[in-house]
Amino acid sequence: VQLQASGGGLVQTGDSLRLSCAASGRTLSTYTLAWFRQAPGKEREFVAVINWRGDMTLYTNSVKGRFTISRDNAKNTVYLQMNSLKSEDTAVYYCAAGVAYSISAMRLSRSYEYWGQGTQVTVSS
Repeated sequence: VQLQASGGGLVQTGDSLRLSCAASGRTLSTYTLAWFRQAPGKEREFVAVINWRGDMTLYTNSVKGRFTISRDNAKNTVYLQMNSLKSEDTAVYYCAAGVAYSISAMRLSRSYEYWGQGTQVTVSS
């Protein structure tokens, strides 16, 4: 599976962006899909995840109510709608696909086998 993330950019505080991650090589319909991010000088952190059926989502506390993860299995794509962006959201955002066997595992980067190349999101204040 090859994942291609896109949609990042330079925006101002309070703006919105929608990230997309399109897959090729294999259908994503049976995979758990997630977004992680890595800010300069920090470790990669979990942002959001959606299960393979699309009926369960989890978010890190700092983005709850602002970010929405969704998937379109027909398009083999996962999205991250980001609203009310803050400067602390500045990071490289990575999409990931894998098989996670528990809710706790969904938040762990080691649960994901396939990763996109990352897309830069910069929020200026």
